[in-house]
This record gives sequence, C-alpha cells and structure tokens, in this order.
Amino acid sequence: MALKKNPKYDLKLQYQKVIELSLVIALAICIILFQAFKKFEEKDLTKKFELDKIQAEEIPQTEQEKIAPPPARPAIPIESESEDIPDDVTIDDTEIDFDELPPPPPPPPQDDDAASFFVPYDDPPEPIGGFAAIQAKLVYPEIARKAGIEGTVTVQAKISERGEVVDTRILVPLGNSGCNEAAVAAIKAVKWRPAKQRDKPVAVWVSIPVRFRLK
Repeated sequence: MALKKNPKYDLKLQYQKVIELSLVIALAICIILFQAFKKFEEKDLTKKFELDKIQAEEIPQTEQEKIAPPPARPAIPIESESEDIPDDVTIDDTEIDFDELPPPPPPPPQDDDAASFFVPYDDPPEPIGGFAAIQAKLVYPEIARKAGIEGTVTVQAKISERGEVVDTRILVPLGNSGCNEAAVAAIKAVKWRPAKQRDKPVAVWVSIPVRFRLK
C-alpha cells in the first residue's frame, strides 16, 4: 500500500509562499531603516593645511671686480721728416748679401810640439838620482814659507834625446807665491836619462809632481 504525503507538510508546495513572504519582510525592513535615518552627517575628510607666509628678502647686489685694461700696444716707429734730429740717433740702412759666402775660419795655431806631443817609448825618462834628487834641488820660496803654503805643483816637461829639459808647462799650479817657478827650476837642475824607443833615445813629454812640505 503506497503512502501519500500530507499537503500541509509538502515542502515543494510551500516553497513559493516562503520566498514571497521573505521578500516582503526584507522590503519592509529596508523601508523602516530608510525612514529612521533620513539625515546623514557628512564628515569633512579634507585636511586643513596652514601655509607659512613666504617673506621676500632682498638679495644684495654683488660688485663685479674691475679687470685691468690690457697693456697698450707698442707704438710703431714712424720716420720723421724733421731735419733737426742728429745723425747719430738714426740707424743707417744695412744691406745683407745672402749669396756671399762667409769667410773661412782662421787656421788653428801652429805648435811645434803638437805633432810630437805623444811619442811611444819602451823606457820612460828618469832623473839621475831618482825623483828624490828633484826634491833635494827644490828651493822653498820665502814668501810661501812665511805664508805656510803647502801643496803639489804638477809640471809637464819635455826631455830631449840628450836628457835635457827643453820645455815646461804648468798643469796644476800652486798659487802665485813662486812655487811654480821653484818647481820648474828644480826639474831643470837635475840631469835626465832620455826615453828610449827600440834602444834609441827619443824626446818625450812627462808629467812630474813636485811637493812642497814645510818641516
């Protein structure tokens, strides 16, 4: 036997009535709310900013530095037509001939010993008695002795084939107290053995130091 539903408890039959009733209730609630709150207070959402007053200040004017004027250009000399100017003030005109060749340089001074200044030798010249003989012949100048002058004079002497001092030159002097002349005199006062080249005497130049020492 099949069961039948009671129409009072059938949800499908009551569904439309429930929807209509809920809509009516919702509309009634909305109308009541609108009637109760007709006026809305508007809040000022904009913020108030206080602007500071801008004060205008005068800017002091700066003085520009004065630039010195450029120096004046030199005046261009102009030939004067006056006849009162002396002749020594004016400059004579000079003419240069560029085609003319310059004069040749002067010839070097002729020196008799220049060609034979250096002569190769096997045995050097030596003073007879050694260099101590030169110091023994040395006469100390009185002026240099009183002044206390000491030192060495270097003399360049030319010894001939016969062992004689034929020429001298001062390479390293010792003031003007007479020491240079005394050194030359001592070298000339000594006999020399000439230099030899292949057992043959030759004339050569030698440098001789002469020492001045106070005892």
